[in-house]
Amino acid sequence: MDAESTQVQQAQLAAILGPDPAPFETLISHLMSSSNEQRSQAESIFNLLKQNDPNSLALKLAHLLSSSVQPEGRAMATILLRKQLTRDDSYIWPQLNESTRSAIKNILLSAIQNEESKSIIKKLCDTISELASSLLPENQWPEILPFMFQCVTSSSPKLQESAFLMFSQLAQFIGEMLIPYITELHTVFLNVLNNSPNPDVKIAALSAVINFIQCLSSSTDRDRFQDLLPSMMRTLTEALNSGQEATAQEALELLIELAGTEPWFLRRQIVDVVGSMLQIAEAESLEEGTRHLAIEFVITLAEARERAPGMMRKLPQFISTLFAILMKILLDVEDDPAWHSAEAKDEDAGETSNYSVGQECLDRLAIALGGNTIVPVASEQLPVYLSAPEWQKHHAALIALAQIAEGCSKVMIKNLEQVVNMVLNSFQHPHPRVRWAAINAIGQLSTDLGPDLQVQYHQCVLPALAGAMDDFQNPRVQAHAASAVLNFSENCTPEILTPYLDGIVHKLLLLLQNSKQMVQEGALTALASVADSSQEYFQKYYDAVMPYLKTILVNATDKSNRMLRAKAMECISLVGMAVGKEKFKDDAKQVMEVLMSLQGSQMETDDPTTSYMLQAWARLCKCLGQDFLPYMSVVMPPLLQSAQLKPDVTITSADSDNEIDESDDESMETITLGDKRIGIKTSVLEEKATACNMLCCYADELKEGFYPWIDQVAPTLVPLLKFYFHEEVRKAAVSAMPELLRSAKLAVEKGIALGRNEAYVKQLSDYIIPALVEALHKEPDIEICANMLDALNECVQISGALLDENQVQSIVDEIKQVITASSSRKRERADRAKAEDFDAEEGELLKEENEQEEEVFDQVGEILGTLIKTFKASFLPFFDGLSSYLMPMWGKDKTAEERRIAICIFDDVAEQCREAALKYYDTYLPFLLEACNDENPDVRQAAVYGLGVCAEFGGSVFKPLVGEALLKLDAVIRHPGALQPDNVMAYDNAVSALGKICQFHRDSIDSAQVVPAWLSCLPIKGDLIEAKVVHDQLCSMVERSDREVLGPNNQFLPKIVSVFAEVLCAGKDLASEQTASRMVNLLRQLQQTLPPSTLASTWSSLQPQQQLALQSILSS
Repeated sequence: MDAESTQVQQAQLAAILGPDPAPFETLISHLMSSSNEQRSQAESIFNLLKQNDPNSLALKLAHLLSSSVQPEGRAMATILLRKQLTRDDSYIWPQLNESTRSAIKNILLSAIQNEESKSIIKKLCDTISELASSLLPENQWPEILPFMFQCVTSSSPKLQESAFLMFSQLAQFIGEMLIPYITELHTVFLNVLNNSPNPDVKIAALSAVINFIQCLSSSTDRDRFQDLLPSMMRTLTEALNSGQEATAQEALELLIELAGTEPWFLRRQIVDVVGSMLQIAEAESLEEGTRHLAIEFVITLAEARERAPGMMRKLPQFISTLFAILMKILLDVEDDPAWHSAEAKDEDAGETSNYSVGQECLDRLAIALGGNTIVPVASEQLPVYLSAPEWQKHHAALIALAQIAEGCSKVMIKNLEQVVNMVLNSFQHPHPRVRWAAINAIGQLSTDLGPDLQVQYHQCVLPALAGAMDDFQNPRVQAHAASAVLNFSENCTPEILTPYLDGIVHKLLLLLQNSKQMVQEGALTALASVADSSQEYFQKYYDAVMPYLKTILVNATDKSNRMLRAKAMECISLVGMAVGKEKFKDDAKQVMEVLMSLQGSQMETDDPTTSYMLQAWARLCKCLGQDFLPYMSVVMPPLLQSAQLKPDVTITSADSDNEIDESDDESMETITLGDKRIGIKTSVLEEKATACNMLCCYADELKEGFYPWIDQVAPTLVPLLKFYFHEEVRKAAVSAMPELLRSAKLAVEKGIALGRNEAYVKQLSDYIIPALVEALHKEPDIEICANMLDALNECVQISGALLDENQVQSIVDEIKQVITASSSRKRERADRAKAEDFDAEEGELLKEENEQEEEVFDQVGEILGTLIKTFKASFLPFFDGLSSYLMPMWGKDKTAEERRIAICIFDDVAEQCREAALKYYDTYLPFLLEACNDENPDVRQAAVYGLGVCAEFGGSVFKPLVGEALLKLDAVIRHPGALQPDNVMAYDNAVSALGKICQFHRDSIDSAQVVPAWLSCLPIKGDLIEAKVVHDQLCSMVERSDREVLGPNNQFLPKIVSVFAEVLCAGKDLASEQTASRMVNLLRQLQQTLPPSTLASTWSSLQPQQQLALQSILSS
């Protein structure tokens, strides 16, 4: 900047900060300007002032907010001052001198007393609260709380309301600073809620009470506020009785927040509170919005499971009332002629906001309370609706049935016949909207009650859907029947579907030629799903179906047909995958030409084609395998672009006036984090998730063929391990990590990595593994934690010895963290089980949550096993660091799965580290021996396997325990149900361990008894890995003419020959090829060396088919 323009700028800044207020007011109005240029110029001047003279800027803003005649100027100055006083990047308080600081505090307090505009008062409260929350903890604004208490008791309702608004915010920001004033606050709250005539003051007080209750951590403190609840509820009822519904709705929103965060607080007065809410929900004189909020309150209480489990199930009379209310509002549906037109834009024609609330709330209620509570209520109320003459009632019953299916699935599956008949009887109803609702119910039930529904009722459901596809007068009904075929076949085996294919495919081809696009789209998705479910059985329809699909793909080029073309792509690619490469490859070329030309064209951002095309390409790749490589250069650039999409995010303050209007744009999803409301465009996220999934698909399918793209894909996906806006994106990134490493490793091994060597794999591994460990550390979702551990395990298997000590240490530290976090989640659940209303339903849900936790432990066991196998004895120092985390897992109070994992980890250490592991025997062997009696067969299997390992490698350390080990193994082998499917793996491993004792500790046992006992258990057929080991051992013993195994006078030979016969007849399952050929040689030797009489008696002891099989094996 030259000297002259610097002078001009200096003069401009001086004028703005000068005594005349006008230039500063102008600057502030420019900051609100709709012209981008004017606004950005004003912003840069504002930022200069902030850097050069924060004191003057702050005073100017304070002056403006207290004295400008323009309300917009006062409002903007208040907001701007708040931003400068918020503890983030723009915080200027530390730069201000003492006199500026005290001036600002005084101006703010006098402004709030003098300001008349309601919306500006609220903004001043925000600004004061923001500053106070920074200063109070350091005792730098001693005047503020006395000022607030003075306002609360003043005669001015405006000041009372302001003070409560500030208390409400301080309770959120720095609640612990207010706890010393709990007695005074209680008195003030009670007084105002009971006596203030002003509804605004009451609502502000209600907000303050609710925020204050939430900041109290001790239940004793919270109980002191119980006596406020009747007055809190009265605020609501008085507002309703005096017709102030806007006030009532504010009160309801605050009470809903309380129900979600502190349901326990409402428990003692739950009957009165819920009773009042249901009265409001039933009052037809009230606005819909008010009634919907009352319903939302009761549903929120039902959903508050973690904090008050089972509380609402104790109120069956209310649940029945609520269900009846929801059924009644489902009747609010009109027979709009537009509905029958079957145009996508009129999809929801005739549905009201009441109807939508009814649907959503039935779904949530059923999920929150479960089938044992909801199904009895539904069974009582739905038949009345089904038998009523009005079509709306019949329609409502079918819609309700579909909505509750997800939450009630377990109970509904037990009463399937009743449920299915209820729906199928409605397929003949004279009103098309009822027939549509019946089809809709079948679709939903196929998803929620599958595969039971498919297995038991395919013979009535599929013909009913086929019949509905003939309803040419009602294209909406036809289209929906096709969509329901999709839901039905997704949960269906090819065996069930195949007998119906002729009829269904024929009808769907007719629908493809319908003039209504909705019908064609329904038919396409149904064909795709039927092909996907029937796989190779679909080949016979291929020649009839594919020409239609290609015609749509080529001809549906209008904007109005975009979705149709997209669904055609989906259908073609799924059909191709179903019938396989040979059948599909000629058409595949043509289809890919069309996709390539589309790929090159400009598409609008909201065009659904993109996401469908990404998926179609990936399916084509799965179908064609390595033949797909030439197309990768076309597919990858746009795919990477989609994977790199930035989320379209708008951030506003949660209480700002310009809220994102959620109803405007269905593709926006909003989440509230602290005091920020974040709006995210979901379509962008979905495209991004699809693209990431596809990248993972390509790497998985093409293996080393994917190598050329790794350098672009890795830096795209690794940062997405921490993409918290969308779970699917994270899951895809996680799954891709091992695929990328594997692709690089294979490319290097096969010499196609363009001169790169193992150093490249190490570099990639050094990038991926630490990123996965860090992401795991921050991951909030339990299921994704398990996925991350699984991916990390695969990566460690691939990288192996390329890991350095620090990386191993960081993985081990993370495992400690995972075990600790998991244990504390389990403790929280155990605490929840102690709640007074805890019931069997809650117990079920808790069990499911704990099962998900086991998945995490499983993966911990797997990854430790991999580290032990990879690093052997050099991993032991790390193992020692883990022992205090692993030892508790052996405890009797732990689940069988945890005990099994703990045993497997020790088994791995003993097997992989051999002599180096002997030092652990003293600690772990007593546990191992005890676990051989565990009631869980998986635990027994792991324990007896471990005994075998210790027998093999334990030498003299194991010797003193041989006797006890034999007793334990004997008990497992002689268990009455030893050979039942559940127990056979434990049995086989016990036999294998017994063999190890015979092999390595013969001098410590009575071998003339033990060896024949072992032989009598053979062959083993359940655990195919152990079978190969054991049968190989038998072979070796016979080869060296082991006395004990042959028996006195070779009396056990017939048994040995029959074991060999069974093993050889089983093909490759029970012995390796090498063992099998040694067995054949042994049998041939026996034929030549044994006396004919012995040979004949041995032979005759075999079953006839074994004799035949052996003869053919020996003669070949």
